[in-house]
Amino acid sequence: MFYKKSIEEAISNLGSNLSGISKQEASERLEKYGYNELQEKEKTPTWKLFVDSFKDPLVIILLIAALVQVFLGEVVESSIIFAVLILNSILGVVQTKKAEGSLASLKQLSVPNAKVIRNNTKLTIPSRELVPGDIVILEAGDYVPADGRIIEAQTLKVVEGMLTGESEPVLKHENVIGEECALGDQKNMVFSGSMVVYGRATYLVTGCGMNTEVGKIANLLDNAENKETPLQQKLDVFGKKLGVGIVALAAVIFAVQVFRGDNVVDSFMFAIAIAVAAIPEALSSIVTIVLAVGTNTMAKKQAIIRKLPAVETLGSTSVICTDKTGTLTQNKMTVVKTYMYGVKEASLVDNTSGSEAAITRHNSYQEEMLTLASVLCNDSDITKEGVEIGDPTEVALINYATKNDLSYKEIRLNNDRLAELPFDSDRKLMSTVNKVDNDVFMFTKGAPDVIFSRCKYALEDGELVEINNDIISEYRKINEEFSNKALRVLAFASKNVKSETFAPTLDDEDDLTLVGLMAMIDPPRDEVYEAVKNAKKSGIKTVMITGDHKTTAAAIAKDIGIMVDGDLALTGQELDALTDDQLDKDLDHISVYARVSPENKIRIVKAWQRKGKVCAMTGDGVNDAPALKQADIGIGMGSGTEVAKDASAMVLLDDNFATIVKAVEVGRTVYDNIKKSITYLFSGNLGGIIAILFAVFADWANPFTTLQLLFINLVTDSLPAIALGLEKPEKTVMKNPPRDPKEGILAGGTLRSVLVRGSIIGIVTIVAQYVGNKYSPELGTAMAFSTLTLSRIIQTFAARSNSETVFKLGFTSNKYALGAVVICLGMFSLTLLPFMREVFAIPEYFSLQNLGTCFALAVVASLTMEGSKLIKKN
Repeated sequence: MFYKKSIEEAISNLGSNLSGISKQEASERLEKYGYNELQEKEKTPTWKLFVDSFKDPLVIILLIAALVQVFLGEVVESSIIFAVLILNSILGVVQTKKAEGSLASLKQLSVPNAKVIRNNTKLTIPSRELVPGDIVILEAGDYVPADGRIIEAQTLKVVEGMLTGESEPVLKHENVIGEECALGDQKNMVFSGSMVVYGRATYLVTGCGMNTEVGKIANLLDNAENKETPLQQKLDVFGKKLGVGIVALAAVIFAVQVFRGDNVVDSFMFAIAIAVAAIPEALSSIVTIVLAVGTNTMAKKQAIIRKLPAVETLGSTSVICTDKTGTLTQNKMTVVKTYMYGVKEASLVDNTSGSEAAITRHNSYQEEMLTLASVLCNDSDITKEGVEIGDPTEVALINYATKNDLSYKEIRLNNDRLAELPFDSDRKLMSTVNKVDNDVFMFTKGAPDVIFSRCKYALEDGELVEINNDIISEYRKINEEFSNKALRVLAFASKNVKSETFAPTLDDEDDLTLVGLMAMIDPPRDEVYEAVKNAKKSGIKTVMITGDHKTTAAAIAKDIGIMVDGDLALTGQELDALTDDQLDKDLDHISVYARVSPENKIRIVKAWQRKGKVCAMTGDGVNDAPALKQADIGIGMGSGTEVAKDASAMVLLDDNFATIVKAVEVGRTVYDNIKKSITYLFSGNLGGIIAILFAVFADWANPFTTLQLLFINLVTDSLPAIALGLEKPEKTVMKNPPRDPKEGILAGGTLRSVLVRGSIIGIVTIVAQYVGNKYSPELGTAMAFSTLTLSRIIQTFAARSNSETVFKLGFTSNKYALGAVVICLGMFSLTLLPFMREVFAIPEYFSLQNLGTCFALAVVASLTMEGSKLIKKN
C-alpha cells in the first residue's frame, strides 16, 4: 500500500531514484514485468459457440428425427426442421458475440504516450513501455498512464470518476496517509486511465498493466460469471425433462404398434412424428421475437436492451443496486440554501428540491456582496452551447446567479478582476481582487471554519459590524445544520482594499468581513421519489451503492425513501470487516454502501444472489463493470464509459432510476406474455398427444400424418404465439411481488392452464375422429386434423389472459392476435384446395358439413376454456 509509505520509502522499495532508472534497467524490468497493457483470456471461437447451441436435449431429439427422415426419404419435413434449428443457433451466436466487448473497451483507456525521466533526462515513450520505478511527469489535459505514488504536486486535480463513481475532481498531494482508506481517499496516489484537469505533478510508477486498479477490474471482469436468466434456466431444466418424456412416449407408441402387427418402418416414422408433434420447434424463435418486441417497447421508454434475455430478467428483479450520482440525483451540484447574518428568517433563501424555478431574491447590500463574491471569486464558465467548464462547485455558484435572473457574465464584465490568489489545499481559500464601481474589493471564498477564523468584521443585515461571539456562534450553528444535512458549505468574505494596484499576498487574507454562507448538494431527481415508492410497492428493494461519503449518501437515501428507520449505511472498509455470514445476516437491513471498491460491489451482488434474489446493478464507470457483469442484469448509463455499457445488459439513455422501474413493468409483462405463448404451444401439443394416445389404445387409425403435424407445429402455431407476446400489461402486473426465481416454468397456474386447455382440445379432436370414423378411417383422420388445427388457432383468444375472458378484453384490443387468427385460418383453408388435399391426406368427400362440424367443435373448446376462467374466479 504505497499511499502509506513516504516518498523515500516508495522510491527505495522500487529500486529507483529521483533521476529515474537507466535505459538498461528499464529493459530488464520490461522483460520481468511485461508491457503496461491489459491481458484477456482467449475467447470461445465462433464455430464452437455454434456447435454448443445444438447441445439442448430437445434440439438433439429433433436432429435425430430429421436425420432419420432424410435416411427414409422424407426430405421436405427434415429440411424444415433443419432450417428452424440453424436460424435459432445463429441468433444465439450473434447475441453471445455482442456481449464480448467489455474488455476491448477497457483496453481503449490505455494512454498512447507518457513523459518520463530516465537517467535525469526527460523522454516521451510509448506508455506500454512504462515499468515500476519510472518517474512520470503529468500536466493538465494528460491521462494517467499507470498507477503511482505522487512525489511532487502543484495544485493537481484529477478526475477519477471512472474508478470511484464520483465526477468531482480530486485535489492531490504528496503527503503520507497513515490510516487505511478507500481508493477515492488515496489522495497521494494517481491511477491509470484517470484524467488531470488542473495543475502538474511528478509521480513514481508503482503498478503497470494488470497490476493497476484498472487491471484488477479487467481481471474481475474476465472472471465474472455470465449468468443465465431465470427463463433460460427454467427452459433448460424443462427441456431436459420434456426430452426424456418425449423419447419415452415415442418408444411406448412404437412398441405398441409393432406389437399389434403394424409395419415396423411405418410405426417408426409415426413414433418420430409423435416426437415432432410434442416438441414446440418454434418456441426458441418465439421467445426471441417476444423479447425483441419488449426491447422496442423499452427503447421508447429510454432503456436500450443490449442482451435480449435481460427483458425477461427485469421482470423477476427483486433487488436494484443503484448508483447515486446522476441516477438518483441530477448529477449537478446545486445551491439549495444560503445564510446571511441579520437577514430575517423569512428571507432565508431555500431551494432544497433543486428545482429550476427562480429563487426569491432580497435586494439588500449583503445579498449583493454575497452574489459578487460567489461570481467573481470563481473561475468556472458556461459556453454558448451550454457546456459547463470548471469545478462543479463553482459552476453551481454561477448557475445560482442565473436562476436569480442575474447574468454572471455581465457581473464579471462590470467588475474587472485585477489580481488573484489561486485556491490552495493547505489554506483552503481562494481570493480575487475586483474593481467594484469606485471601490476595489478582495473577495475570498473557502472552508467555513477557515473563513470564520480570519474575519474581524461581519455584515449584519447589510451593516458593517465588528464580529463577536454571538455572530460566530450563529454562523457555526447554521454551518453544522447544513453539514448534518450532507450539504457542501462555502463561506464568503470581502475586504475593501481601495487601491487598484493592490497585489495580494497570503497575509492579506486576514481581517476579512464575513458576508454569508452558501450550501449546495447534488439534489435528487423529482421523479425518483415516486419511482422508489412504486418499486417498494412491487416488492423490489432499492439499495444505494456509491463512491460518495457515507453521510451524504445516507442523507439522500433517507430523503427519497430508500433508507428507513432501522436501516444501516456501511462504508467499503466496514463491509470488508464483515464475514460473509455477518453480511448475509444484516443484508436485508443495509440500504446504503459508501466509498466502495469494485470488489465490494461484486461481493454485495453475490450476497443477494446467495439469498436467491434476482439482482440488478447500475453503473457508469470502469469500476462498475465487473459488478455489472456479475449481476443478473447489469444496467449501464448512457453518459457512462463504454466499458460499463459493454458489460451491461441494458443501458439507460436518460441515466434515470425511474426508467428502471418502468423497464421492470415491461419486463414483467414480457414474461407474462412469454408464459402465455408457452401455455398456448403446450396446450395444443398436449391436445394432439392425447388424441394420438387414445387412437393407439382404441385401435383406431393414426389421427394425423407426419406432414399434418409439421404443418400444425410450424405454420399455425408461430403467428398466434408471437401475437400473444404483444398483449398489453395485465392490471395487476406491478401489484404482485417479484416471482420466485426458483419457480418452475409451468408454475403460477401455467401447468393447470396447459392441462385444462390441452385436455379440452384433445377431447374435441377425439370426438371429431370418432364422427369421421363412422364413414371411413380416412375421413376420421381428416376431421381430427381439421379440428386440432382449428382448436389451436381459435384458442388464441382464450390464451390472451389467464383471468379475463376475451369478451371482457375485447376481440380487437390485440389486433395482432386477431390478425394471426385470420391469417392462420387462411393458411388452413389452403389445405382444402383440390390440388393440396392429397398432400395433406384429406379425401375428396370431406364436405362443408364435415368442416362445419370441426369448426363447431373448435368453438365449443374455446368457449369451455373461457368458462373455466369464470369457474376459477368464482
